[in-house]
Amino acid sequence: MTSITKLSVVDELYWAEKNAQTLEQFANKIDGFSEREAYEIQQLLVDKKIEQEQTEQIGWKLGLTSKAKQQMMGVHEPSYGVLLKNMYLIEGGKHDLAPYIHPKLEPELAFVLKKPLKGSPTLEEVIDAIDFVLPAFEIIDSRFERFKFTLLDAIADNSSSSRYILGNRPIKLDADFIDALGVIYYKNGEIVASTTSGAVMQNPLISIQWLAEKLHERNLHLKPRDLILSGSISEAIEIKPGDFFHASFQSLGTISVSFTGGAGECHSSK
Repeated sequence: MTSITKLSVVDELYWAEKNAQTLEQFANKIDGFSEREAYEIQQLLVDKKIEQEQTEQIGWKLGLTSKAKQQMMGVHEPSYGVLLKNMYLIEGGKHDLAPYIHPKLEPELAFVLKKPLKGSPTLEEVIDAIDFVLPAFEIIDSRFERFKFTLLDAIADNSSSSRYILGNRPIKLDADFIDALGVIYYKNGEIVASTTSGAVMQNPLISIQWLAEKLHERNLHLKPRDLILSGSISEAIEIKPGDFFHASFQSLGTISVSFTGGAGECHSSK
């Protein structure tokens, strides 16, 4: 890398999140900047959070898993990030938006593993490794201006992760039905999306398969008890103070959350 070092990017991203301010994109300013280097920055950022915030990794999240989302964000493939224990928010609660820059909410499926997944698993091996599934929300919040970034910027920024909310009723996986699960997503009582879980790479299990293969490239693997958010089932919806969100996941039940306080995009003056 040039005068922009991996550690300087980590410091900027960490500072931006802590102070709810935005940064300019950096990946296009570095000749030859690679996906491998972007994931190295992500790992350094996660390590810094674990050390500074006294927390621990509990799983992984996938992002940009639908073609529509990739086109909307101007990227060409999914990405993944890390979930930390202190990113969890209580389901049904009212949460302050003050820590966020330009938060959006996505309905997702959350899977918890009972067995490791290494290398390039088959779908049958993915199914066998899953302990249970839950409805979930993910709050995404890019640290880049106007929520605009390249794929490599997003990867370094822990794939725009921020917080996650889990349903309270774990259900055993029905593999024959998981790609056709009906989901109705509401904001303030109005339907904002009516879709199916097949919006995630045609089958959320394929996203877990993709994640295992990508982690293998870095000599990493999925472990028992890992929590995996498999990617958004619908368009991400902007969150504003006073908003109430609810989603119905057919046989998996429902999930809800509301927000208070304020958030707003501010450019970094660091």
